[in-house]
Amino acid sequence: MTRKPIIIFFMAFMPLTSIMASASPSPLIESQWLANNLSKVTILDVRKDIKSFTRKPLYKKDKKTGRQKLIKVGGHITGASLVDYSKVRTSKMINGKKVTRVIPAKMQFESLMQEAGLNKNDTIVIVTKGQSNADMTIATRLYWQLKYYGHSNMSILNGGMAQWILDKRKVSTTSTKKNKGNWVAASTNNAIFASSNDVTNAVKNSNTQLIDTRSISLYMGTYRKSYVYAKGHIEGAKNYPNELLTVPSLPVRFINKHDSQAIMSKLGINTTSKSITYCNSGHLASGSWFLLSEIMGNKDVKLYDGSMHQWTLEKQPTKSVIKH
Repeated sequence: MTRKPIIIFFMAFMPLTSIMASASPSPLIESQWLANNLSKVTILDVRKDIKSFTRKPLYKKDKKTGRQKLIKVGGHITGASLVDYSKVRTSKMINGKKVTRVIPAKMQFESLMQEAGLNKNDTIVIVTKGQSNADMTIATRLYWQLKYYGHSNMSILNGGMAQWILDKRKVSTTSTKKNKGNWVAASTNNAIFASSNDVTNAVKNSNTQLIDTRSISLYMGTYRKSYVYAKGHIEGAKNYPNELLTVPSLPVRFINKHDSQAIMSKLGINTTSKSITYCNSGHLASGSWFLLSEIMGNKDVKLYDGSMHQWTLEKQPTKSVIKH
């Protein structure tokens, strides 16, 4: 082969090589990969406590060891865009009823992502505080919404900012305004979205596994959230408490795939079956959806967006172990 054809050969494959270099390796990444690829990704830092974005991490001296222990997560990764979780979901009218905490309409979600500086074809890494189980499902909820609107090249940082800090990586407390991005939502991915009709069919036909990801007390019906209008669970649903999704201590990380499969098996959940996950409002259930769909590779898993809030608002039947 002469020199010229060799040059042409490498030039032909340069775009592919560039794409592969910027592509995230898996839906769940570690801080080392992110540190090595900071210039190639767009970081969306989603959290409820938005003031913590520019606050220094808080440490406390351990009396036994004398070491500084991370107590509260603060700050962010340099260049990250802050996404206020209170704006990630919204209210909308569904079949004549006002349903809260559901996915925004296309244009509304586009606007939120553009304000965060997101552009078309960006490789996204979603980061949250990583201080609680709920933090990690804030990340999975945003991930699910982005996937619903057609974005596929993205990952979640395992352990969130807590892991980043404990790995002794650089933390910024300076907020910089992002230029508006040009991200546009694609056609909706209904393969991952469940409606009340889908859940009703699952109850009637038993051809789809329903997974209730709330605490066992909510599942059994000993109490309910204020925005859920009946106690108990949907008929036939199996309980997978969301606390089993992650380790309990900071940094809060996802339990590995093998152990998660073993836990689900013990609870009678088939990780390869057609499934619908739900919780009170579609937040926590995004975690088990992420685990089954993205980590375990089951591509026939949907999230019931309205979850028990919508189900009970529509006066659909529930089953409770506790008699009222």
